[in-house]
Amino acid sequence: MPPLPHRSPLRPCPRPAVPGRFRARGAAFLLALLTAVRIGAAPPPASPPPSPTPPPPAFSSEVSVSWVLVPVIVRGRNGYVENLRREAFRLRVDGQPVAIRDFERRAEAPVSLVVLQDVSGSMEALGKLAASRRAISRLITLARPGDEIALATFAGEAARVEVPFTTDHDALHEAVATWEAYGTTALHDAIARLPEIAGAARFPRRAALLITDGVDNASSISAAEARELVRRAELPVYVFGLSAGDPFRLGIDRQKLFRFADALNLLASFTGGRYYALRSSRDLAAVSAAVAEELRYQYVLSFPVTGRGESRYRRIEVDLPGREHLRVLARKGYEGRPPAR
Repeated sequence: MPPLPHRSPLRPCPRPAVPGRFRARGAAFLLALLTAVRIGAAPPPASPPPSPTPPPPAFSSEVSVSWVLVPVIVRGRNGYVENLRREAFRLRVDGQPVAIRDFERRAEAPVSLVVLQDVSGSMEALGKLAASRRAISRLITLARPGDEIALATFAGEAARVEVPFTTDHDALHEAVATWEAYGTTALHDAIARLPEIAGAARFPRRAALLITDGVDNASSISAAEARELVRRAELPVYVFGLSAGDPFRLGIDRQKLFRFADALNLLASFTGGRYYALRSSRDLAAVSAAVAEELRYQYVLSFPVTGRGESRYRRIEVDLPGREHLRVLARKGYEGRPPAR
């Protein structure tokens, strides 16, 4: 018998070629078989439930403390009084003395100013809106480096922010130049938006300037409701009340009262600002410059409030013991919890 041909044990035997359709059928059969086995298999053990979320930390009054800012202007016979020290002021809340925890008085410190301009149809008469444009343009020019100004207008049934707080004088001047009178006046609704607009201010020295002829024929809230909202803000409001004639009227006791005392004079008084009753729109520019100067002499007293106790309106009193001849202009109160002790 002839010898068999030698074959290396490490060389695999060649497999016969399998047509492609048979390979596909075999793969499909194998997949079906594995699927059947998988379906019949016992389900995998369920993963352990996640660990319970730890409860939030208990409330701590230490993290709920906020601060009340009290802007103050002091005037004497010869003008504004500057360079007073913290110790010169006495601060009381609801009649109880409160320590002044922070104090700022720097003439060069920047100011945040909100300008709220009435552009309703009644402002077109007697050149009131044209005078407003000139006055605000001058106010912008008088701003010092670092001061920020926001411009808002109201007419019809809404107030809108035309320029948010900015130091860009060109943008401010351009916005003022576009003002045109139109529509009705929702004065009280616009006043109520001042705290929201001023909320974006960066500096503790802040104020709002409202220019209007006092007409309101479209508001959804009353003057009292508007004042209630604004007096909660740490924002002195300076009001320029324009009128067509005598800015005063006689009360039942024959004493002179501001024509717009129902909303504007009380608004300024509650917030620590001032009311200017202007007989002529020509006075606007001079008064605007006076307000810009006054803000340079603004002191800012502040104190923390506790996170406990009833939240309600609380009266603020600021005076200068031993200097009763000086006039102190400050906000009349705040809405919130009692001062921290």
